[in-house]
Amino acid sequence: MKHKRSPIRDHQAESSLFFRRAVVAFGGILVLVGVLLLNLYNIQVEDHDDYITRSNDNRIKVVPVAPNRGLVYDRNGKLLAENRPVYALEITPEQVKDIPGTIASLQELLPISENEIRAFERDKKRTRRFNAVTLKNQMTEEEVAIFSANQHKFPGVEIKGYLKRYYPYGDALTHVLGYVAKINDKDINRLDREGVLNNYKATRDIGKLGIERFYESELHGTAGYQEVEVNSRGRIIRTLKYVPPEPGKDLVLNLDVDLQLYIRSILGDRRGAVVVLDPKDSSVLAMVSTPSYDPNLFVHGISGKDYRALLNDKNRPLVNRATLGIYPPASTVKPFIAVAALEEKAITLNTTRNDPGYWRLPNSTSRPFRDWLAWGHGRVNIVQSIEESVDTFFYQIAYDLGIDKLSTWMSRFGFGDYTGIDIHEESKANMPTREWKMARHRQPWYKGDTIPVGIGQGYWTATPMQIAKATSVLVNRGEVNPPHLLQRMENEGVMEIAPFSPYPPIENVDEKYWDAALEGMRLVNHGKKGTARRAFANSEYVTGGKSGTAQVFGLGEDEEYNADEIAEHLRDHALYTGFAPFDDPEVIVSMVLENAGGGSSNGAPIARRIFDHMLVDGYKDKKNADKKEEQVQ
Repeated sequence: MKHKRSPIRDHQAESSLFFRRAVVAFGGILVLVGVLLLNLYNIQVEDHDDYITRSNDNRIKVVPVAPNRGLVYDRNGKLLAENRPVYALEITPEQVKDIPGTIASLQELLPISENEIRAFERDKKRTRRFNAVTLKNQMTEEEVAIFSANQHKFPGVEIKGYLKRYYPYGDALTHVLGYVAKINDKDINRLDREGVLNNYKATRDIGKLGIERFYESELHGTAGYQEVEVNSRGRIIRTLKYVPPEPGKDLVLNLDVDLQLYIRSILGDRRGAVVVLDPKDSSVLAMVSTPSYDPNLFVHGISGKDYRALLNDKNRPLVNRATLGIYPPASTVKPFIAVAALEEKAITLNTTRNDPGYWRLPNSTSRPFRDWLAWGHGRVNIVQSIEESVDTFFYQIAYDLGIDKLSTWMSRFGFGDYTGIDIHEESKANMPTREWKMARHRQPWYKGDTIPVGIGQGYWTATPMQIAKATSVLVNRGEVNPPHLLQRMENEGVMEIAPFSPYPPIENVDEKYWDAALEGMRLVNHGKKGTARRAFANSEYVTGGKSGTAQVFGLGEDEEYNADEIAEHLRDHALYTGFAPFDDPEVIVSMVLENAGGGSSNGAPIARRIFDHMLVDGYKDKKNADKKEEQVQ
């Protein structure tokens, strides 16, 4: 067998090939090193600022710090809404090896419910392991002491304190102050639209109703922040910079909490509302709506059971009857209509009419409109018709004025529109017009529709706050001031007076027309035939007022009203509005008592008690003493 001859190796060729490959490889290395150096240059020099910023963004975090919420005081410096420290038991999952066992051991010391455990497990899943998760809220001092004595047994478990809103007067001020509660998605969307969401990054609660909601931006303050250094897992290593938050402003209200509590005690369990104004500027001294509810239930999160109980309560405690309750204003509006009728020359001060107890549309055989006094009042003028609350006199006025003039004039007194009070929970109620009826009922306005409007019935509705405002307009002879709760704001010793501009006044009304309406109101309380004369018998001061009885349902032509024979919720509402003293008014009281019956027999006595309390029972002396003390300070 022949063997194949092996070729002779060409060492020179191999050496040349190796050299060429080495040069190419070395050149490739140089190119790659050049690219690397160029890229390194770009990173370290050209793009240095960009990458250092990115690095700091990963290393340094800005943590917002929530500001302390401003406090709320009444006009005498009594604290109405405060911030109280609340203690919570928190667990840091990363530091606890056996969480179920730890919770079981804690249950032997503290009352921890299954709902709290479920909430803890839910929050733990949404939180990083090195962040603390709340297990138990609102710990009592005794519970804090018990855990503190045993804390050494529970590594990774600690008590943390934070401030939470508290309302010391409970349900007496709920419809004034409102409440704060946990921020929800709806709040976040609204804050985002308003461009202030960043200011709430560290805030847990927000104003939901009342003063807390209306003055949220002032009460909340401005958030601070701290720059912290974190590791790759996001854990804080150290604090680099701290900018303190700016606390919210303190609010001082016109409200007198002692007066509020006094009226609350008078009303008791009755459904109704009372508004007390200072006629000089329409500042709100008291605004009571009953029944009410404890706002503290909402601060920490109300249970579903408690909330359903409030929603299903037939007495509707969630409704602020002072501004959201809408009722026929009834005869309380007769003095305002009298001014309109006199100014429009529908009547004169000398006009007299005979009241037989009913009134019928001219040239009509339709059902007559009845007076509250079946046998009538005889011949009366405008002042007497207010004193005795003569319905037929005002039926004729309404017929002569017509709905257009009537609604225009009453809107100038504030009916059918917002009063301007500084809370959002308010209804316009309804001052009927032709346009309103067509839009609402798809029917034209008939003359017969106007007649009941002349005595505050029919399609006309109003809130107690609107009636109080209209009374203020009358007392001030056309000057229109919006009711307002806020007196001033204070922040670090700097005081800001609340700016409330008056509305356009009712001008060019003859003074004697105002005098006639006011004189009629004086006679209501002190005249021989005044509807509220019994309530104000032997009073130490002179007042003016007007009662009203609002029908809840209509009677048939031959039917008579008998409260004992109908369901309680169908009985008449009692209304009253008045002022005192007559010559130099210091207080206006307007109210409604639902299904209570006659305004003169049920509303006027309560107004008398409030007037006595404010003008006779030492309230006035206390008020003057407080003013002197403020002046000295």
